[in-house]
Amino acid sequence: MDRRTPSPDRRLLFDTLSDYIEQIREEGMEGLPSETGARVASAESAESRPVPPPNPDEDTTTEPIAEVSAPQAPLRTVAMFARYPGLEKTSNLEELREFIGDCRRCKLYESRTQVVFGVGNPHAELMFVGEGPGAEEDARGEPFVGRAGQLLTDIIERGMGMKRSEVYIANVVKCRPPQNRNPEPDEVEACEPFLMRQIELVRPRVIVALGTFAAQALLRVKTPISKLRGAWQEIGGIRTMPTFHPAYLLRNPGDKRLVWLDIQEVMKELGRPIPRRGKA
Repeated sequence: MDRRTPSPDRRLLFDTLSDYIEQIREEGMEGLPSETGARVASAESAESRPVPPPNPDEDTTTEPIAEVSAPQAPLRTVAMFARYPGLEKTSNLEELREFIGDCRRCKLYESRTQVVFGVGNPHAELMFVGEGPGAEEDARGEPFVGRAGQLLTDIIERGMGMKRSEVYIANVVKCRPPQNRNPEPDEVEACEPFLMRQIELVRPRVIVALGTFAAQALLRVKTPISKLRGAWQEIGGIRTMPTFHPAYLLRNPGDKRLVWLDIQEVMKELGRPIPRRGKA
């Protein structure tokens, strides 16, 4: 291989690092492990193995291979719920919140003020998933109530013409990491079953993943948000739109137009009219 030609993995790493540097102060999680690299490596290894000569005694007749569409990200709940027996029996959000209780399942409980569960319509057709609570969220026990939260409210109410109470809002992790650091993989793993159960119970028509690390957690990829945003994904059959985090938009207001394009796609998917004067 020409050493001057970057491999696909190196290009992906460069894109990810570039996007991270751009969003270093964004609230949320980073660097979640992905199965993608392993699958790619396995595929490359398979391609490099020699193909054995055909066996003349073997029937090589094959049926036509049907076209296979890209796999959607499953909710992955069966294996997750096994970690917390009884979680699958929660039948509504109130029961789920009671099940979580004064959670001490990871080390984040040592510095948090309270669990920040979620807020909004328990039967919402639209769900926003952020990354983790900040200081104001930790103090009030509600996600997205700081400056970034006010911008999200503006997107919902002024941009989409909906009430904040019509949608459901949650985070990947329910407790604030110390000094707003990014949650660590074991913390994400401990909290992930609760987010998946929230999604199952709300069962929205559309999910909006806010920011690089929320999208990475939901989709199990390492792709930066600059490449994910604007393209529909699916999580367990639920249409999912990754877009920039409101905290990122506070630092980069020029990219609000991109979020507005993403929001318009969400509105079309929901069959809702797009307000003429709406802005993200």
